[in-house]
Amino acid sequence: MNDDNKQPSGPGGNPWMKSLLIWVGILLALALFVTMFDSRTTTGSGNTIAYSSFLDKVNEGTVREVNVSREIISGTLTSGEKFRTYPIADPTLVPTLREKGVTIAARPEEGSSIWLVLLYQSLPFLLFLGIAFFVLRQMQKNSGAGGAMGFGKSRAKMLTQKEGRVTFDDVAGIDEAREELEEVVEFLKDPTKFARLGGKIPKGALLVGSPGTGKTLLARAIAGEAGVPFFTISGSDFVEMFVGVGASRVRDMFEQAKKSAPCIVFIDEIDAVGRHRGAGLGNGNDEREQTLNQLLVEMDGFEANEGIIIVAATNRPDVLDPALLRPGRFDRQVVVPRPDIEGRIKILQVHMKKVPLAPDVDARVIARGTPGFSGADLANLVNEAALMAARKSKRLVAMAEFEQAKDKVMMGAERRSMVMTEDEKRMTAYHEAGHAIVSIHEPASDPIHKATIIPRGRALGMVMRLPERDSYSYHRDKMYANLAVSMGGRVAEEIIFGYDKVSSGASGDIQYATGLARDMITKWGMSDKVGPVEYAQPEGESFLGYSATQPRHMSNETAQLIDAEIRATVEGGLTRARTVLTEHIDQLHTLAGALLEYETLTGDEIKRLIAGEDIDRPEPGANVRPVGAAGTSIPKTRRPKGPFGTPAPQGA
Repeated sequence: MNDDNKQPSGPGGNPWMKSLLIWVGILLALALFVTMFDSRTTTGSGNTIAYSSFLDKVNEGTVREVNVSREIISGTLTSGEKFRTYPIADPTLVPTLREKGVTIAARPEEGSSIWLVLLYQSLPFLLFLGIAFFVLRQMQKNSGAGGAMGFGKSRAKMLTQKEGRVTFDDVAGIDEAREELEEVVEFLKDPTKFARLGGKIPKGALLVGSPGTGKTLLARAIAGEAGVPFFTISGSDFVEMFVGVGASRVRDMFEQAKKSAPCIVFIDEIDAVGRHRGAGLGNGNDEREQTLNQLLVEMDGFEANEGIIIVAATNRPDVLDPALLRPGRFDRQVVVPRPDIEGRIKILQVHMKKVPLAPDVDARVIARGTPGFSGADLANLVNEAALMAARKSKRLVAMAEFEQAKDKVMMGAERRSMVMTEDEKRMTAYHEAGHAIVSIHEPASDPIHKATIIPRGRALGMVMRLPERDSYSYHRDKMYANLAVSMGGRVAEEIIFGYDKVSSGASGDIQYATGLARDMITKWGMSDKVGPVEYAQPEGESFLGYSATQPRHMSNETAQLIDAEIRATVEGGLTRARTVLTEHIDQLHTLAGALLEYETLTGDEIKRLIAGEDIDRPEPGANVRPVGAAGTSIPKTRRPKGPFGTPAPQGA
């Protein structure tokens, strides 16, 4: 921003040096107090002797001179040694001293000043109060606005351009949301442009989207483009255990914002303080509702807050109080969705600028293989690829690292240390081959991206399918295809190993199929017997374990009918999977044998195997013949062997 934001130089501008100087001053004051006190109680010098010893030395004639006062007698012996003693009422002392020829001196009694006495008595208390004040001040400073003396102060932090300016060039993949907020930037740059026609800029913009889609980044980009102060605070920072603290912090936040207007105040996770009122216990006078009431008044009350734009973010707009969403407060709800394939390409290009890339990296290929990824997921993908390349001591990040990072993010890390018996490997290979064969022969199913029997995450194996394009709705034929594919693994185990050898590996598949069938029957009306009626329980806010919305009433006969339809739908997928695998049993053996040998197959390799072609993959330790002057080589191709060491049958 401007030079006004620069920190002052010198000890006063360094908090650490300032604290050090304060502590040094306290220690010096303490040392001065001890010295002054010691000077009062240790007047005189020399060894302290008993009064009787002093008289003996006088009688012996070894005392040369004395200095007599009411509190102490000090003097010097003939040997030059100094001494001191405490006097008693002795009227013969002075005649004895004169008789022995001792030089006598007397110290006049000086009355202590009343101010000095007060200083001596009050110095310990002043020192204690100074230390206590300093400690409380440090506690308040270290704990921000919520310190010991500032419960009601706002915890909003102001970010300026020097702390990392973000513009719309750093935001990609959410073009529609960005266009919605460009008008806010124009208003902050030139407010008179809208005021001439009587227009008023929206006072608030609510960013709604899934976690990681870039809501906070978009809000910072607005402030960066407009070049105005940007206050950021979380909704949970308002709420405290004391009623009224949150409302006080809201007032203080707007007071700070008025001093820096025009500015942007960004409230992250506003649902922490903006939930429906009246959902709590008691009469509604709890801390959260008082805070929300104050926020509503500040946004659109009697006193207008011109030049302050509130930008809030949440992924749960359904729980917000209606008063927050009315015109005059959060006028606009800007949806920040997960990016489509073009958006993912732009996001990858933004994050890839910070990574040295190999020539074979294609952002479009990576974007096509990552449907449903948010901006944060894509940033994590690029970071994982860079870390993998660094582990291999590479100078560039190649496409192979991006593929490995994608598999790790989507399917979990490989568990190669997990020891599996040969029977378990065969069972897993046929299970995953069953999924793949059914998927290939179901026209509505998504194409296979990769199949593996390497344990990843909590799964012993996995068949990963990727859609050819981003999908926003599902059709009935695709749902039935997904049911058949999910049952393919269990059916393959039953066909190959028998009814009694079916394993528990299909538990996740059964859970997915049951949930899909239940949604088809109770939500989407895809059962002719049940009809197009919603029977699913509405999702509502719960409190103390009780749902705020009552479940939809249904009779026992209807519930039994729904359960029967769900079972029939799942068993229909089971029947379709059994039909496909029975007709293409040779392909099942071929693909299972390839998985046992290679452990991981790509979608293209699976298609070639099904078509009866060979896989162009080098055999471990196989001979290769050099081709060309550059010394490149072409690996020998081979067909995979069957699960029992015999050549696998030809594909149908």
